[in-house]
Amino acid sequence: MTLPYRLSVLDQSPIEDGLTAADALANTLDLARTCDAAGFYRYWLAEHHASPGLAGCAPEALIGPVALATQRIRVGSGGIMLPHYSPFKVAETFKMLAALAPGRIDLGLGRAPGSDQRTAYALQRDRSRRMPMDDFPNNLAELLAYLGDGLPDDHPFAVLRDTLPSGGGDLEPWLLGSSLDSAIWAAETGLPYCIADFINSDGLPQAEHYRRNFKPSRWLERPYLMVATWAIAAPSQDEAELLSLPARMMFHHLVRGELIPVPSVATAQSWAASHPEAPVRNRRTSLGTAAQVHAALDQVAADYGADEMMLVNIMPDHAARRRSYQLIAQEYGLASLAQAA
Repeated sequence: MTLPYRLSVLDQSPIEDGLTAADALANTLDLARTCDAAGFYRYWLAEHHASPGLAGCAPEALIGPVALATQRIRVGSGGIMLPHYSPFKVAETFKMLAALAPGRIDLGLGRAPGSDQRTAYALQRDRSRRMPMDDFPNNLAELLAYLGDGLPDDHPFAVLRDTLPSGGGDLEPWLLGSSLDSAIWAAETGLPYCIADFINSDGLPQAEHYRRNFKPSRWLERPYLMVATWAIAAPSQDEAELLSLPARMMFHHLVRGELIPVPSVATAQSWAASHPEAPVRNRRTSLGTAAQVHAALDQVAADYGADEMMLVNIMPDHAARRRSYQLIAQEYGLASLAQAA
């Protein structure tokens, strides 16, 4: 049996109210092992800064431990926010990670800061000016040159390609985004593209532009589209609805400029009861029983023409979060498919 699309996981390392980042990172390692055993195809770590609710501020520091704690699943960044970093440093870091886990490392790249503007400025090494956002295409081209065919011979950094850590094989670079800009760059550079449907659920124009304008490259012969979307599975739809309330409460505060840890379900229930004006769901969410989630994901995948679906959620209860991914994997028969592969 084959599936019409692959299934993968994006982990933002949520911090439950009253717990610490250390607890969240321990949960990330546990969830990665769970998803590896369950048969998911890849496991990506997100980058968010100065957040009391999300511990994943440095995916490059988490990928190694996750890769060493798992056996077969691909591990990567969802994503590295390239404007914060030197392209050469990113190339060095990910070639080193590939040497740790050959053939299993993905480099997902984004342009968004993953933070507010003050934090983005604090992340800059050069504080004499704010870094321009329009240099992203140049930085992307430089990074891909280090990982690929190299810079022109007369470029001052040309020889650096040969100094990168070796032995890990080729990395798999990706472009991530929720805007048309990211679709344009992914098509022009011939990279696989991940649309952040969980940020912007109106991403069909991006998907269409990417497929229509894709240029084959050394990385990819034909377009490959992944869609990252919210998904929560539980034994019943009522329980899945309850488990979705903490994220709803967090997002309501986020749009008001308030960052909070992940509230408990009870806290979120009380908040929802006292805020009937808040949207029932802030963004598209596939939720319910595993069969209901399967049907909803089939529809999202069909709408986008997706080759792969990447599932993300934020819940305070780690056991419920782990169970959600296990239920979905069992519904799709992922473990037996992974073993056969």
